[in-house]
Amino acid sequence: MKILILEYMKLRRKKIFLMITLFISVEIAWALMSVSIALSRNPSNSSWMSTMVTLSSMNGLFLPIISAVVMSRICDMEHKGNTWKLLMSVDINPRKVYGAKYLCGNFLLLYAVVLQAIAIIIFNILKGLSEPILFTMVLRFILGTSLANMAVLALQQWISLSIKNQSFALCIGMIGGFLGMTGDFFPIFVRRIFIWSYYSGLCPVAYYFDDESANYIIQNHSFGIFSIVIIIALIFYIVGNIHISRQEV
Repeated sequence: MKILILEYMKLRRKKIFLMITLFISVEIAWALMSVSIALSRNPSNSSWMSTMVTLSSMNGLFLPIISAVVMSRICDMEHKGNTWKLLMSVDINPRKVYGAKYLCGNFLLLYAVVLQAIAIIIFNILKGLSEPILFTMVLRFILGTSLANMAVLALQQWISLSIKNQSFALCIGMIGGFLGMTGDFFPIFVRRIFIWSYYSGLCPVAYYFDDESANYIIQNHSFGIFSIVIIIALIFYIVGNIHISRQEV
């Protein structure tokens, strides 16, 4: 816990909460504007589902980039201060520091997801949409998005601590944003490979197309898809932790 608190203290002057808030505010404003235009053109589709689906789709673009920036900011301090050598010389386990950084990144991204959930609820109330939003669906939205964040952050942390030049980690984040945005156009077996596609894949609502119409449907995910994301996150975290802890400094 002390190491985790120290990680947050390191971030005090980096204004990372402000950066996350600004990025997420732009995404939320963009998504809600898009939904408002769609509702004005087709009032019959006035459902909270449209807001959740739109935000989940845009998360595939925004959150991989935000994850890359957040982890880069958290990990770049160790490169600039060359603090891994200091950790080796004192009684601090580098693996615990690695874990604290991972938890720090996840808490920061959880803050972003909660902001989105609050925006969905407020928008639904202000617009007076035909269907009342289900609280369980909001919780499932937070859970699914957070699980996708766990996998993406585990990969980004490994890259950010392995390579001193943070431009590479940021490039991976931008590539992930592209794949997350276009992931729904790939066959399902390809989507399972790209961790960035799980932002929309784990959304409790989907936009379903058939020959005559398109409708919003509630997705009842099996435990298997959640297990896949958790396993991917664990693999990236464990392998990255071992690799960074054993590398020469």
